[in-house]
Amino acid sequence: MIKKIDHLGIAVLDPKRALATYRDALGLRLEQIEEVPSQKLVSYHLEIGESTIELLHPTDEDSVIAKYLAKNGPGIHHVALQVDDIEAERDRLVESGLQALSEEPFIGANGKKVLFFHPRTTGGVLLEICQVVEAESPGENGAPTRGNGA
Repeated sequence: MIKKIDHLGIAVLDPKRALATYRDALGLRLEQIEEVPSQKLVSYHLEIGESTIELLHPTDEDSVIAKYLAKNGPGIHHVALQVDDIEAERDRLVESGLQALSEEPFIGANGKKVLFFHPRTTGGVLLEICQVVEAESPGENGAPTRGNGA
């Protein structure tokens, strides 16, 4: 089930300039700066209500974000929807005609499970679904358990 808009991903050429707009001018709170080596980017998370604006800045010219910026310039990169069961949502969306960009979800920013869908099947918007992964907590005898009873 889709729960809410999790975040809007915005590709930026200059994170200082983008922060001057989103943090300083708009007054959004910078929650976190996170390097995501697997995606070759730095992600700046700014809180806005129950959602986040995620500024995406490449750390390598070969990254997906660098290629996006070279082709399109700065701007909205994707819309992310939070789901409670990413595999079930993937199956439902694929069944309805959306094309997933990978077969399996992977770990993205903030340790969330993520999966993207091709813009040609979503009305021109790169769509991400994401699921918060609950942290393991110690159970009896210090053994790790999942927070959701799994």
